[in-house]
Amino acid sequence: MSYHGKILRINLATKEIKPENLSKDLAKKYIGGRGLGTKIFSDEVDPKIDAFSPENKLIFATGALTSTIAPTGGRYMVITKSPLTGTIASSNSGGFFGHKLKSTGYDVLIFENKAEKPCYLYIDDEKAELRDAAHLWGKDTHETTDILMGEIGEKTAKVACIGPGGENLSLISGIMNDKNRAAGRSGVGAVMGSKMLKAIIVSGKHKTLIDDKEAFNKAVKEKIKILKENGVTGEGLPTLGTKVLDNIINSSGLYPTRNFQKAQFEGIDEISGEALVEKGYLVKNVACYACPIACGRLVELPQGKIGEGPEYEPGWAFGALCEINDLNAISQANFMCNELGVDPISVGVTIATAMELYEKGYIKKEELEKGPELKFGNSEALLYYTKKLVYKEGIGEKMALGSYRLAESYGHPELSMTVKKMEIPAYDPRGVQGQGLAYATSNRGGCHVRAYLIAPEIVGAPEKLDPQEIKGKPEWVKIFQDLTAVIDSSGLCLFTSFALGAPDYADLLNKATGFNYSVDEMMQAGERIWNMERLFNLKSGFTTKDDTLPKRLLEEPIPAGPNKGHVHRLGELLPDYYKLRGWTEDGIPTDEKLKELGL
Repeated sequence: MSYHGKILRINLATKEIKPENLSKDLAKKYIGGRGLGTKIFSDEVDPKIDAFSPENKLIFATGALTSTIAPTGGRYMVITKSPLTGTIASSNSGGFFGHKLKSTGYDVLIFENKAEKPCYLYIDDEKAELRDAAHLWGKDTHETTDILMGEIGEKTAKVACIGPGGENLSLISGIMNDKNRAAGRSGVGAVMGSKMLKAIIVSGKHKTLIDDKEAFNKAVKEKIKILKENGVTGEGLPTLGTKVLDNIINSSGLYPTRNFQKAQFEGIDEISGEALVEKGYLVKNVACYACPIACGRLVELPQGKIGEGPEYEPGWAFGALCEINDLNAISQANFMCNELGVDPISVGVTIATAMELYEKGYIKKEELEKGPELKFGNSEALLYYTKKLVYKEGIGEKMALGSYRLAESYGHPELSMTVKKMEIPAYDPRGVQGQGLAYATSNRGGCHVRAYLIAPEIVGAPEKLDPQEIKGKPEWVKIFQDLTAVIDSSGLCLFTSFALGAPDYADLLNKATGFNYSVDEMMQAGERIWNMERLFNLKSGFTTKDDTLPKRLLEEPIPAGPNKGHVHRLGELLPDYYKLRGWTEDGIPTDEKLKELGL
């Protein structure tokens, strides 16, 4: 049924490793990946615990379609309690690690408690053991990967690990796999570091069984054809990667600049996806497992350094948001984030926040010691302060906690562009009302991949919406949130949704699992997952007051460009969204809604 039906539970304190069975009913109700991991986590973890408590658990969950030939079927999720936000964290990554993890014969890994000293987990075809990682502690993610691959001697093995960012408990650290792919947001790397778990290396040859192989293979060919013929997945993303968006978003007047003080960047031509090609940086496209899109970028910088990226979001965060048009410096900062294991979105936004705090005189020059000035446009600051925050040196100790806590420490949290303390990505909500509502209501904080309303509001997929219109936007946000939960739980990439619709995902899931979901049943599973996450956050102490946007975006109009004069109209959208969700005016799921969803 496309699951192995096995969970591996690892107690890091006692070193007990125990396989368990995964029930078919649970798999059907929660699909896999994000849904299944969240269900297990919600059942086993007290929502009020501290994220760094040994009682917090760290779950790696593959999807129902992970390690199949379904297009982009290589993704996995990391579920835990976020130290950055306090919400449930569910961070997604691609590459080849997810495929190889499922090839071990396990669908889910559950890490419990905390190891006494650094360790790593090695799995080879269901055989699992914890090994000493003292020699790896302090190494960056690339060094760690190379050392482990050399020790194991298995060329097809894959590694997921943390760098110094996670070891030093930076709240904006991630988990890196295949060197440059990341479960990047929510501080999941810090949780892994708090457990003294340096890495996981997986190797296996278990095939994922398909319920109706002939029908599934036919369906896969049909979906790949749709993806290849789509303008975004068949042309835009393969040609320019995610940075195909730079000029599109900037010309639309919602490209956050100077820490969201402006919404267009004059230096866009120097840092865009087109510039990456024209300046000769691009070496070739890079694809994740079973991906026909290949949006990744292998890049060589003028000084000869080779790495991946920057993607659209990091390119923006280190670029326009800091008013920097130096593509070389931006790329180097992105490489550094991958190597040191920190989230480049949150790092870039935190540096931009520091620049505004410095500009306004709240951060004093003497606090920088001998470091470069935190001035907008100063590219020298990118590498310097990225490293400082990873190692918690000087002002980097405050920056390692993310932009909200940094700004709060100077008495000005309003200068942090965050939702639930997580940094907002590269779309100004004042220019896209639906996306702004999606940010405000996201279960994991400021996030664009919980409901990507840029697709209809800007790109026109599946249809073009007026980005400033608010009528109907709550419905669109709910649909996108529920469908994204399905995609994350399936183990597919969100980018497929530019071309595929709910019936396509149901078709793939049914032929792989034999579950025979109707489209409505599948979407209800997504709604179930969304409400389950909501319940965890409510029990953690979150309220409707946390479903908001930074004051700047609600009260300060965009100063110039196509969206001049606009603010985000969240107050008009939120009540309708709650009602549509079947929640009370206070944003709490009603008993009727919970009964309907089987929660």
